[in-house]
Amino acid sequence: MEKIAVLGSGSWGTALAVLLGNKGLPVHIWGRPEDEVSKIRQVRENRRFLPGVPLPAVVEPTEDLAGALAGARVVVISVPSQAVREIMVRIKPLLNPGVVLVNTAKGLEVSTRLRMSQVVAEVLGEEILQHYAVLSGPSHAEEVGRGMPTAVVAASYNKETAFLIQDMFMAEVFRVYTNPDVAGVELGGALKNIFALGSGIAEGLGFGDNPKAALITRGLTEMTRMGAAMGGQKFTFSGLSGLGDLVVTCSSLHSRNRRAGILIGQGKSLQETLEEIGMVVEGVTTTRVAYGMAHQLNVAMPITSAAYQILFCNKDPMEAVWGLMRRKRKHEIEEVVRNTEGWK
Repeated sequence: MEKIAVLGSGSWGTALAVLLGNKGLPVHIWGRPEDEVSKIRQVRENRRFLPGVPLPAVVEPTEDLAGALAGARVVVISVPSQAVREIMVRIKPLLNPGVVLVNTAKGLEVSTRLRMSQVVAEVLGEEILQHYAVLSGPSHAEEVGRGMPTAVVAASYNKETAFLIQDMFMAEVFRVYTNPDVAGVELGGALKNIFALGSGIAEGLGFGDNPKAALITRGLTEMTRMGAAMGGQKFTFSGLSGLGDLVVTCSSLHSRNRRAGILIGQGKSLQETLEEIGMVVEGVTTTRVAYGMAHQLNVAMPITSAAYQILFCNKDPMEAVWGLMRRKRKHEIEEVVRNTEGWK
């Protein structure tokens, strides 16, 4: 029973610590003083981010980063995507040889437009990627912490690393699949947040189920298109980190991105929205990055473009919706048309 370090004491880091602790695995969960770690340790519950979920006895909350990492065989990175580089710099001199890193951040770095594995490799060196995995999929912390059945995917360039993480996290209530497509799994987890924002905006405008279904379906098309252009495999986006995460994030009230979109659709500014949510809304930064990448790679992403215009250019959300609806007519699936006699 080798020690596991979870870096990040937010809702997801706490839920994963609880999951692993319930399996009897010794876990040190690290957080900053402002995350009220001392209170978590005292009351044995993260009442700020995951109320009502008690910590197993084998889970030890700490503010001591070096202490959390000492002797750890596996390190779970559960901080916002824009903080991953900073954390990698801090832990670099503290990591044990052969340590396995598991990233759970779902985003793209704004300043570099890099995926999280690329950020990790820049700081720790390319060799770390043989001991790196990304854990992603439709998995709200509020449900995982309470033991609700959940399925996710662990992706790694090294199959032994993927199997190790699969075995470590697999539980009766938590099913883990494996996938060698690190880029696709990372991109699916990041890009879906754009469309969760869009889904929320549509809801905030008072629209019903039809536009949500259209947004999810066409959002998956944009995710797959952009993901393939950035190095992912198309099939991956039909899986848990693509379609699965897209559906749950666009539909659930646990989703910060959806809740943020609802507030924006109701007329609140981006700043007002972020202040009211009170936690990181990954879709905001991901929209900025994906919009730039779409222009750089010449990838059509009309929903992403509309979201960018709403978030960063003060475009009226209703006007953005009608702009999407009035686009010139197109085929639904170009590959089907190309393969159909008489349609070419």
